[in-house]
This record gives sequence, structure tokens and C-alpha cells, in this order.
Amino acid sequence: MIEDSFGRVHDYLRISLTDNCNFRCFYCMPDEEYDFTPASRLMQANEIVTLAEIFVAEGVKKIRLTGGEPLVRKDAALIIAELGKLPVELTMTTNGSRLHDMLPALLSANIRSVNISLDTLQEEKFLLATRSRSFKQVLSNIELLLDHGIAVKVNMVLMKGFNDSEINDFIAWTKFKPLQIRFIEFMPFSGNRWTSNKVFSQQEILDVISREYIYHAVASKPNDTARHFKLPDHFGSFAIISTMTAPFCDTCNRMRLTADGKLKNCLFSNGETDLLTVLRSGGDVLPVIKTCIWQKEKELGGQLGRNFETLNAEMLNNRSMITIGG
Repeated sequence: MIEDSFGRVHDYLRISLTDNCNFRCFYCMPDEEYDFTPASRLMQANEIVTLAEIFVAEGVKKIRLTGGEPLVRKDAALIIAELGKLPVELTMTTNGSRLHDMLPALLSANIRSVNISLDTLQEEKFLLATRSRSFKQVLSNIELLLDHGIAVKVNMVLMKGFNDSEINDFIAWTKFKPLQIRFIEFMPFSGNRWTSNKVFSQQEILDVISREYIYHAVASKPNDTARHFKLPDHFGSFAIISTMTAPFCDTCNRMRLTADGKLKNCLFSNGETDLLTVLRSGGDVLPVIKTCIWQKEKELGGQLGRNFETLNAEMLNNRSMITIGG
């Protein structure tokens, strides 16, 4: 087992395949001049698989592929195929724009659930947020996954004054579609212009939904980051990830491997451990992994604190979201 000093067993690994993306979401990417990591500094396909095998041998049960956008990587299908051979639950977070091309790879690797980032159901607002004209393709690909029996979770990052007026539009979408909408509180990262007054809280989300719908809470799975809710007569459901107003660090089991081979023991940690250099030099990676996780802070990377309203995001020492992998 991979365990931290607070007794939390870590059996969930998120692997970023690239920090590149075909979208330009303002809350994820710092600015237009962002320099993507050169290919030579990224983990190669065989290195990703080797590291994944080490983690799986130490008890990892779930691997999530992230980015940037994981499916812009040219060898994404190869990586998916190799990881699909491991005895783990393999899943992915994607912007959804390339799923139609990658569907055979997903099915072959027995990927049964995919998270798709989609912050608005308005095409013009989508263009504003992502600077991409892929709105219709993303919606089509959501239908494509559902048609092939792949569960879809829609990740909606809520930002006050931008898309909070669409909360019940997303809820309405679940009436006849077996989607899970995941409302995510806006979180601070390097260069994403976060301020506390843009956070639309868990309680505010529930207040908005209760104006039009009756819902009830359902039990969460162990180590879950979200609170889950069901609505009568709806095929789908919704959940809330309340990192800012109600953190869930006590049961965290997550590790994050960046595209350049750095291990982060928390989304908000100000440090990271270079696994790729150790691997390429022929060193023993496992003790390095265990030391990194053992040093994990009790909550929120030791940086954020419980009162998000007084947080000065400019003082955080962290990567941008696109270079972490979410």
C-alpha cells in the first residue's frame, strides 16, 4: 500500500498525458502565450506504462487519464491500449472534442466511464470560454458514448456571473439522459484569475436547484470527492464537488502524475517529486513515491486554509491547472 502519515491509503492515480490542449479555457490555461512542454521532457508511452505498473503493484485500483486534453496526444490510443491491460479501473477526463475518433480505443480498453468538461449549454458562451467551435461535436460525442454504454459525467466548473444561471438547465438535461452533472466550485491555480467572489458555493447551488426541483441526497462511495443527489423521475443525477467551502481531504486517496513525470501528493501541494528523472537514470522509483505521499499535508496542500474568502490566490505556490492535469 501507498500510505501517508495520516493513515490514508492512496489507491487512485491520475496520469496527465500532456499539458497541450485544443481548447483555451481561461480558468485552466494562464494565457495565450503559454509554452507547452517539449516532447522530450514528457513521459514517453513506455515510461507511462512502467510507472503505472509500479503503482498498480502497490495497490492502485483506479487510473484516470487527464491533460491538458489527453486525446490530442498522438500516441494516446497506444497508451490507452497498454494501460487497459492492467488490473485497474481505467477512466478519463476529456473536453470531449475527439472522442468520436478514439471510441474504438476506449471500447477495446474496457473504459466504462468518462468525465467530460462542459461549463455551458450555450454555444456562444462555449466559444467565449474555450475559444473553440467544437460545441456541437462535444454534445454529439456525449450521445455517442451513451449509445455505446459508456457512463458520462459532465464536469461543470461554476463561476459566479458567468454560468451560474445555467445550473437548472444542466439539471433539466438529466430528465431523459442518464448523465451525472458534477457542479465544481471554482478553485485557484496559477494564472487563472481566481477571486473568492467568483466562487458559487455548494449551498448556493442547492438553493438554486431547490427553486425548481425536489432532490434527495444519496450515499457516496468511500473516498468520493463529491456529494451525490438524485431527482425523482430523472434518468440522471447530480453531484457537487465543494473543494472551497466543504473540503473532503480526510478520505483523500488521490495521487497526480504530471505529464513531465512529477508526482504531486495533492492538487494544491506546493511541492512535487520528480519520478521521470529517477526512472530514466535507472533508479528505484518506489521509495521516492512512498516518501512523497508520506509527506502529504493533512488538507488542501497546507496552503489554502478553511476560509476561502480571505485567500490571496496570488500567494499560492502551485502550477496552473493545465500543467497539473486536474
